[in-house]
Formats: sequence, structure tokens, C-alpha cells
Amino acid sequence: MNNDVASVAPPKGKPKWLRVKLPTGKKYTELRGLVDKYNLHTICTSGSCPNMGECWSEGTATFMILGNICTRSCGFCGVKTGRPETVDWEEPEKVARSIKLMNIKHAVVTSVDRDDLADGGSIIWAETIQAIRRMNPETTLETLIPDFQGKTKNIDRIISVKPEVVSHNMETVKRLTREVRIQAKYEQSLEVLRYLKDNGINRTKSGIMLGLGEKEEEVIQTLEDLRKVNLDIVTIGQYLQPSKKHLPVKEFITPYQFKKYEKLGLEMGFRHVESGALVRSSYKAQKHLT
Repeated sequence: MNNDVASVAPPKGKPKWLRVKLPTGKKYTELRGLVDKYNLHTICTSGSCPNMGECWSEGTATFMILGNICTRSCGFCGVKTGRPETVDWEEPEKVARSIKLMNIKHAVVTSVDRDDLADGGSIIWAETIQAIRRMNPETTLETLIPDFQGKTKNIDRIISVKPEVVSHNMETVKRLTREVRIQAKYEQSLEVLRYLKDNGINRTKSGIMLGLGEKEEEVIQTLEDLRKVNLDIVTIGQYLQPSKKHLPVKEFITPYQFKKYEKLGLEMGFRHVESGALVRSSYKAQKHLT
């Protein structure tokens, strides 16, 4: 197949560039053993991330806080939607211990949306970062945060604990936002990223998925919008349907097109652009500190 095209229609099987080898290696085996022994919860394992072996071997892992039930019902996401469980106030210490046991050099922390809470979960967010700092003073941090409904009081709690990188994903282009992210707003997400940068966060980051029916000019417009809010780092990856209940894949974006977006992004002035079919939000996260 000629890869010098933008995309191909979804065949019955995934194209060859989406096939990955099973994770292997001494470091991966050690971490997998610790995760299983101590029942540690990482997005890497629960989300069956294709980059798990690569990230773990480099000392990076992603942890999800505030439970595994989300108050939102995004059309792309495999996380369960419903009424979340009560907040576990011991969770910050549990996450910090997990990072210590796994000897993680760079931790990425994310969460479900908690629109049921007045603080949007931001208090647990801040306490988790502080607990990680206490127990793992050498570990650097990236926080992949929800929009907190745009409430600056809640965003300020993240800013106050000074993660090295703060990320909030746009997920898709403006036209598709209502369909893909149902309860989220494109302009609000941009404003969250602007607010973070304007209030002292050194490195801001966002990610988008492709293959949902967006047009090239819409992707470029999204990148331009992100540069207007002085975003530093952007990740661009292929959307894959978690189940038949979720939005279908409209097309598989070719390696050629991903490379084109990477080149365009760097020309626009982004500090880092990770663009590829298997790229996910935390892919090569530790390299985004430079």
C-alpha cells in the first residue's frame, strides 16, 4: 500500500502500521510483576496501551485517580460512564506508594471527570501531586487534567502544586467536538490551556485524535488555535474504537500524513510534536521536559 496518501478507508483488519509487538524486556517484566503483586492501577495496563513496554522501559507510567467511573459520556472513550463512587481520600498516598514501588522516574497522572463534585476533584488532584512529591522527590510529573468546567478556582489548585507539565486534551477538531466530547466545549478547553500558560505553568500540552472524519484544514486550524494560546507540546494519534458502542473509525491516517502534521506543527513553533498512529497522550512524556 502507498503510504504517501492522507488516509485509507477502514478495512476489516488494521493496517500494518497499527500492529505492535507484545511488550518485552527485563524492565517491563519487573514492573509487570510489581503491578500484579501489589494490585497497582495504571492506565498503561487497564487501557492496554500499545506503548506500555517502551514507556515502562524508560521509567514512565500513567496513573488514573478519582475512580474509574466518569460523569461524562464521550463518544470515543472506553471509561465507564455513570455515578462515581465516593472519593477515596487515601488515594494520594496509594498512588505515591505505587510510583515508589515501581521506581518511576516520570509519572503522568490523569483522572475521570468528576462533575458531581463541587471542586471537580481538584483537591484530590493537588493532594496527589503533593504526596508524590513527598515520597518521590526525584520523580518529575505531568498532569493530564479535565477542564474542571472552566472554573479557575479548581484550575488554580493544579497550578499551585507546580507540575512540570500540565496537559489538557482537545481530542478533536471544533466541528466534531459536540459529537466526540458531548459535554465539553472546544473554546473552553482552549481557554483552560490559555489560563494555565498565563498563570505560570512552564510547559502546557494537548492531544488530538485523527480518523473521526476531520478534514486536513480542520486539523491545521486546531494546531493554529493551540499555538495562539502558547501551547508547548502537542500529540497527534490515531483514534481506535474501544467497542461497537463507541464512535466508528472513519479512516486510518497514514504514516505519511502523520509526518506531514509533525512537520507543520514544528514549523508553527511547538516545542515538541509527537505525531503517529500509535501516539497516545503520554507517549515519550519524559522527553517533553526538555
